[in-house]
Amino acid sequence: MSGAALAVVVIAVFFLALYLLHRYGDLRKQQRMVLFGTLLSWYLCFLIVFILPLDVSTTIYNQCKLDNAEHPAPVTRARPTDLTESNSSVYPTISVPKLCARPWSYIPDGILPVFWRVVYWTSQFLTWLLLPFMQSYARSGAFSMVGKVNTALIENAIYYGSYLLIFISLLIYVAAHPQWQLTWRELQTIGITAANTWGLFLLVLLLGYGLVEIPRSYWLSSCHGYLLAKTYFKAAKMATEKADAEQNLVDVMEEVATVHESVGYNHRLRKYVDIILRKCPAEYQEQLGRDVGSSDVSENQLNVFPNKKSLVKLHKKVISAVQRHGQTQVQWSILLDQAFHLEDVVKSQSSPAHQFIHSFPSAQHHGWLRRFIYTPTVEWYWECVLRRGFYRLLALLVCLLSVAVVWSECTFFSTQPVLSLFAVFIQMAEKQYNYICIEVACFVSILFLCVCVYSTVFRIRVFNYYYLVPHHHTDAYSLQFSGMLFCRLTPPLCLNFLGLIHMDSAISHQDRIQTSYTSIMGSMHLLSFISDGFYIYYPMLILLLCFATYCNLGSRCLNLLGFQQYITDDDLTSDLVDEGKELIRRERRKRQRTEDGENRKRGWRERYGNQGATGGTRNGYSELKDSSPPAETNVQFSWRDRDNREQQTGLLQDYQSFSYSDEDLTGSQTKRYTGGRYLSLSPSQTGIFDNV
Repeated sequence: MSGAALAVVVIAVFFLALYLLHRYGDLRKQQRMVLFGTLLSWYLCFLIVFILPLDVSTTIYNQCKLDNAEHPAPVTRARPTDLTESNSSVYPTISVPKLCARPWSYIPDGILPVFWRVVYWTSQFLTWLLLPFMQSYARSGAFSMVGKVNTALIENAIYYGSYLLIFISLLIYVAAHPQWQLTWRELQTIGITAANTWGLFLLVLLLGYGLVEIPRSYWLSSCHGYLLAKTYFKAAKMATEKADAEQNLVDVMEEVATVHESVGYNHRLRKYVDIILRKCPAEYQEQLGRDVGSSDVSENQLNVFPNKKSLVKLHKKVISAVQRHGQTQVQWSILLDQAFHLEDVVKSQSSPAHQFIHSFPSAQHHGWLRRFIYTPTVEWYWECVLRRGFYRLLALLVCLLSVAVVWSECTFFSTQPVLSLFAVFIQMAEKQYNYICIEVACFVSILFLCVCVYSTVFRIRVFNYYYLVPHHHTDAYSLQFSGMLFCRLTPPLCLNFLGLIHMDSAISHQDRIQTSYTSIMGSMHLLSFISDGFYIYYPMLILLLCFATYCNLGSRCLNLLGFQQYITDDDLTSDLVDEGKELIRRERRKRQRTEDGENRKRGWRERYGNQGATGGTRNGYSELKDSSPPAETNVQFSWRDRDNREQQTGLLQDYQSFSYSDEDLTGSQTKRYTGGRYLSLSPSQTGIFDNV
């Protein structure tokens, strides 16, 4: 089992990172380099979290072997029981080395240092050099690879220059002390210290928010009334964002229509216009193809001829507007499903049959899990009975972990006596050589810290500039930004955890074997004002941040600045809740009408289709099924039912005339006139001579 545990963890973590990338990104449409950079950054960060407990148990085992080699444990040789105590001197006490139990996940010497060196420096290369460049490359509106590279280099010139200035300042500070000799190893330590200092600064801010918000969110999740009111509040805000995104898309499409009219098909810039048109939604492409020569564009706008630079800016605006519009549509759909589900929970609580009733059964996934295990009765007991108690119990457990983290962050520098709760627990397990308990405790502790930090990262929304959207609608910039944050936050987070359990000699000042992870980080004593000052006293700020989060000071400040936040005792919040409730009621009526229409259509098909199959009043009538080929279907009817059939067929044709398949929309993007105009497969409503 020496290397099997490491191999299993490496493979499992890869699939975890791939699953998250599939959930938030689009593996088919987004650029391969963007997906590769994001996957690699997430994968390396998750590897650090999962491998560090194995490093801790291996280090404790090596420390045990070293202690027993230097100080053998006294052992008294066994003697026969029939002898008296006076003869005990014949059997003296001797010192023999005590056998240390080898952990099941032991990793041989020499593997972990190489592993950490590759993981750490690859993640740092990604977060400080490659991902910022790829962010600018993905957002660029240039039409060629060379143009995108030039744009990325120009945008990152100030970014790289600022980091270079900070590194030179630290270099001058170290060179000013004659007792220090600048070697390559010391230069690496300076760079690592600078990166970890920046990461620890951001880590404490995010951790102070997550340690309070996560237990509180679990506790409030047990109350359906609170969740429903907050969902109404989100719906009101999301409706405004959705309207803004739609209006922005319309404005950008008007600019595209102007350029489409002004640039001829034989012009040298026409190929760039075609690239922009292909980035537009399908319905706008059809409209632009039908409205050539008939749009309301003034002569002054036609005389303003675009250049390549303006087309690059327009291309960037089109990409951003389309992406933003798609994100708001998905978020609105998810929010509606949540609101409908919470309203169904409130209605089902008074059900005498103890069965959960869905307002829209056709929207539910009828898989084997819902048919055999998660039945309506089981769902009713979970949503109406068990869920409240489960979430409150989970909130209490998470709250205890938060208190332990806050206490340990404020007292981890004290080694005599040991005040850090995590250090006390690890040392108790170390005395018993219980490696499984050590690894589980380390993994649970690091996982909780990561959940507090990463959940805050996933919830960040900076003026709609960056946030992660599930269901494959996260843009490339947000994916890469999350990868950058993960790579910058994970190393200082793990280093901080090693300080909490007193396995970082730079903080605990204990003479013991270091973990392979801390040996890669180098000696922090080179910059004593950071190792003895910032790393010890700055984490105490987490206590103040937790108090501010508990009092909702951040939400109240944002609310005063005009960014509406959900505050229960605010009048504007109550107004938005009422507005969102009305919006949800309106959407429910709209979806109910659609559901009723589908049910009537399905019932009509089943009724007359069954009559035709059984030879009822309609002689042999059978309806065409969508899955059956036309050549294999025989339609028979009598003269007596001819008028009836014609009326029914007309109704079906009227209904289906408004439905356009995905193949039509996809095909319309590629079919063009010989002059380059986009065609639509749907029948045109223009006159017979409009295209002459």
